[in-house]
Amino acid sequence: MFVHAIQEVAGYTRAIHSISRNFGGKSIQRGSATLFFVNEEGWALTCRHVAQWIMQADTINKNYKSFLEQSPGLSGKQQNILAKSLNISQDKACEMRITFVDCVDVIKNIRFILHPQYDLALMKFEGFQKKHFQGKAKFLKDDQTAQPGASLCRLGFPFPEFSNFRFNPEMNQLEWTKEGAARSPRFPIDGMLTRFLGDQNGKIYGIEMSTPGLRGQSGGPLFDAEGRIVGMQSRTKHLHLGFDIEDKEIVVHGKSKRINDYAFIHLGECIHVKVIKEFLNQHQISFEEQ
Repeated sequence: MFVHAIQEVAGYTRAIHSISRNFGGKSIQRGSATLFFVNEEGWALTCRHVAQWIMQADTINKNYKSFLEQSPGLSGKQQNILAKSLNISQDKACEMRITFVDCVDVIKNIRFILHPQYDLALMKFEGFQKKHFQGKAKFLKDDQTAQPGASLCRLGFPFPEFSNFRFNPEMNQLEWTKEGAARSPRFPIDGMLTRFLGDQNGKIYGIEMSTPGLRGQSGGPLFDAEGRIVGMQSRTKHLHLGFDIEDKEIVVHGKSKRINDYAFIHLGECIHVKVIKEFLNQHQISFEEQ
């Protein structure tokens, strides 16, 4: 059902990769999120929480750079005092490097516009000469046609399998490399539109799906079988089903054991296409409808 739509949407849907480590550690954590382009001028959409995550990386890295510049010659105790003054600690990320995979050739600046109420953000890639994405989003023109029971699909990059990074012990910092896998495979997940989400004023701002949006798919497009954008993956909620099992005896591989199990259903929440189009119009950003 979604074969052609996935091929089309994949052309302008891109991964955001991150690497981070805690202060004093060498263990590297990988992360991912998703964005998609709405026009050829470099405007893209993602979640507000993703944009804030990107923006906080700059502050984290500036603090760590300041630590590296001031720490040579200091004793261990003095370094700890310096780290504390810069809000650096072993239980927090001291470094976060972010890259935008196959978006544009050169990024001189990224401008962010955060929605004041909903989990929605605009990103403007500036200073590029050549784009590496193909096509652009085509938003559902008649948003009333998306109703409960409709089968929809999301696309994103929930499983970070990239490996083009390392810890440089001489520089005492993380860095991207030309070796290793620079990309992670895209992953689609379909589901049924179950209900609409309303805010405290009764305005419909979101779409609930019968399946979860996966970690790393935040900011990815929600689309129909024609490839028309119906929304954007925002978050996943977990509802308790009440089918609890407590201290139940079962037999596994011929052995008796007692188990506890608490069942939940995981439902994806997406920002509604109507809210997205209102946001684009508000900031006079061109987009295509279909």
